[in-house]
Amino acid sequence: MFDTSDEYYMREALKEARKGFDADEIPVGAIIVCNDRVIARAYNNTEQLNDVTAHAEMLAFTSATATIGGKYLQNCTLYVTLEPCVMCAGAAAWTQIGRIVYGASDPKKGFSKVGTSILHPKTKVTTGILADECETLLKNFFAKKRKY
Repeated sequence: MFDTSDEYYMREALKEARKGFDADEIPVGAIIVCNDRVIARAYNNTEQLNDVTAHAEMLAFTSATATIGGKYLQNCTLYVTLEPCVMCAGAAAWTQIGRIVYGASDPKKGFSKVGTSILHPKTKVTTGILADECETLLKNFFAKKRKY
């Protein structure tokens, strides 16, 4: 179950994804919330940084840990517009993030393909928040790419 704050924060993650879209990056956005405060914002930056690990979640983890001055995010929630991949889910496990909320599922590369055991045992997962909006942004991006 989710509450209206999940939708509010997912809209914030969508703002980041739109920045990625405008920067010609795969439009995935992420924010990290701690104590009802956004402590990190990021979008995919793999093209601009020429770095395959520069996913929105990875960049958000780095920013969040710098903000709080520690490597663990147990009391935080990651909001991300697309289901995290195995790499990002593994990083989430290392941060011990308290909760992950994602919009669109990723049946090809999403972590759920290998199961939730990749996450920290205490991490809670909520799925499908504003999924249609998240999916539409991704579909529009790839449709635009196919036109060129």
